[in-house]
Amino acid sequence: MKGNPEERAVALALYITENNATVRAAAAAFGVSKSTVHKDVTRTLYKINRPLYEAVQKVLRQNKEERHLRGGEATRRKYLECRGLPIKPAAGARAGRVGQNYDSVY
Repeated sequence: MKGNPEERAVALALYITENNATVRAAAAAFGVSKSTVHKDVTRTLYKINRPLYEAVQKVLRQNKEERHLRGGEATRRKYLECRGLPIKPAAGARAGRVGQNYDSVY
């Protein structure tokens, strides 16, 4: 989705807040770069829709706080897959987050 940066910023923000999506997931869904997503939901959105900006920042802060957990989970899954071992959700893993799909595990 190229085009009007203001419209794109609002669309990206709605996608991120509705899906608790990461910047990477939003970029993939809209066919733009992570840099474009970040710029749109920080600079552009701040100027045009402050309440939506605050909602997006809340999701992005949460994602930043959890990213070391997601990275660790990805490494654990890769390690298990390489050895042909069964993959189970890690203890304390939160289901329903974008980027985590345990359907193939069961």
